[in-house]
Amino acid sequence: MRCLGSPAIWRGSSARSSSPTSTSARACQAERLLAFLREYDSQHLFLVGDIIDFWAMKSRGVYWSEAQNTVVQKILKRARHDVEVVFIPGNHDEAAREHLGTSFGNIRVERDVLHAAADGRRYLVVHGDEFDQVTRYHKWLALLGDSAYSVLVHLNGWLSWLRRTLGIPGYWSLAGYAKRKVKGAVSFIWDFEESLLRHARSRGADGVICGHIHAAALRESEGVTYINCGDWVDSCTAAVEHADGRMELVHWGHFDAWGQSPESEKPQAMLGLGL
Repeated sequence: MRCLGSPAIWRGSSARSSSPTSTSARACQAERLLAFLREYDSQHLFLVGDIIDFWAMKSRGVYWSEAQNTVVQKILKRARHDVEVVFIPGNHDEAAREHLGTSFGNIRVERDVLHAAADGRRYLVVHGDEFDQVTRYHKWLALLGDSAYSVLVHLNGWLSWLRRTLGIPGYWSLAGYAKRKVKGAVSFIWDFEESLLRHARSRGADGVICGHIHAAALRESEGVTYINCGDWVDSCTAAVEHADGRMELVHWGHFDAWGQSPESEKPQAMLGLGL
């Protein structure tokens, strides 16, 4: 499992959510993801790509923890109990795209989904790698970037341990800091978001929910909503739809993995997760 960063969307008794995971990565924060899943229930769950990190498995070997196995079992259990679970493969698990239109254990595999929210707005749910020019035309550069990102995430693990040891509260992301400060990364993220927004408009959608770039965001642009659910390696974020159709980006990484939970109202429609 990778717990990386594309969305998954939940729609619980009245809730939905989405976000990328990458459960096969060592850096996957599976314990935090489990805590999130226990806190939030839903009727619909969209797994928006990079759930299984075949890139990491090929270059760094297979890693699968007990917590990651529990995450998979929990998702399969929900699929068996009337929760609509849709898996939208990303570039790290693109081999699953050979099975588009089929179902495994009540989990549908689709390239994208047009989701109708409770307030009538329609959201295009897609991983997003087809709008990344580097991934499409320069895969070697994408692999290099993925390795650099993995190094930052590894260093961030040590920094998190040091902060806890020193009693420093809160969660701080080294990879997120680099994205905000490096001019090229900021420009890339902006171009990616604008490409997704244009595509959503061309499909007649009111918004787009995606993952891929591990940059959690929720913003409006000319009447169209852009939501990136982030990931569960670094940001630990998920997109949530409440019973009234209101969308929220939950920053679970801001809460301790050891018991704290948000005080906000629980979602009542959909969850979107990017691993």
